[in-house]
Amino acid sequence: MATMDHGAVRPLTAVAWTSNISTCPKDFTLINITENGANANFTRSFPPRYSYYLCYSKATSGGMVVSDIQLITDKDAIPHGYCLIAEHLEPKATVWKKKHICVRVVPVGSVDTAVLDIKLTTKSKMMLQHYTYVGDIHGYVLWCRKGHFTSCTPQAKPRSVSLDLRRLSLELPSTPQPLKPSNPPQVPQGKLSHRRHSLHGTASKPVDSSIQGITALDGVPFSLHPKFNIKPNATNPQLNYQLNNIRIKSLQDIENEYNYTFSVEEFAAKRTRPLVSTSSSAQ
Repeated sequence: MATMDHGAVRPLTAVAWTSNISTCPKDFTLINITENGANANFTRSFPPRYSYYLCYSKATSGGMVVSDIQLITDKDAIPHGYCLIAEHLEPKATVWKKKHICVRVVPVGSVDTAVLDIKLTTKSKMMLQHYTYVGDIHGYVLWCRKGHFTSCTPQAKPRSVSLDLRRLSLELPSTPQPLKPSNPPQVPQGKLSHRRHSLHGTASKPVDSSIQGITALDGVPFSLHPKFNIKPNATNPQLNYQLNNIRIKSLQDIENEYNYTFSVEEFAAKRTRPLVSTSSSAQ
């Protein structure tokens, strides 16, 4: 009970059958003596051909704990959420099958109480303080102690915020270089309008002194749509007609077709609006 008072209590993580100390798994504790001082070998035959003992583990590496332990007969169904304990026995050795020990194993973070210890006594009127009676099994009495346990799961190491902030760099990256298109569109010289030329000149200027101006067409290769990239042939007269009637307009043709003087708007803007007398409206 001194361990419980200090709060350093580890729960059971597994219970199993074993033949002897050599077959007992690593990190398991073999129960070879009862609390009455009797031999805890469950083999009753004489001379004993095989031996089997109970053993338990408190290793927390698996992240699971034993939250409950029960005894059932061979005619009972295994309770939901429970499983039979493992067997680490010698070859051809078997355990007594009329009663079975089953345990409920759950993740360590899902419960705050678990089985902390198990003990065996012979069938007598002996009572174990702070232990709960589980049941009789093959001439022995199985006891368990439940309670709160100390979790031994590793805690996450806190990170230094100041160190992480010092590693961050708030400096702007170096000035990016303008993109160079690998296959720029081929535009005939002297065919650009004055307005297009002025827009192109404005877009090529840098936005500020540190970032170069990049247009949306930089790096985009020029290619003709596949439906227009067909040579005229005699098998498709409609396509031939469409291709032969394509008219390439000159700059002057475009200026003449879309020329608009805005004289009507200019005249409307210059008209003098009639004055409304406020005195006549007041009467």
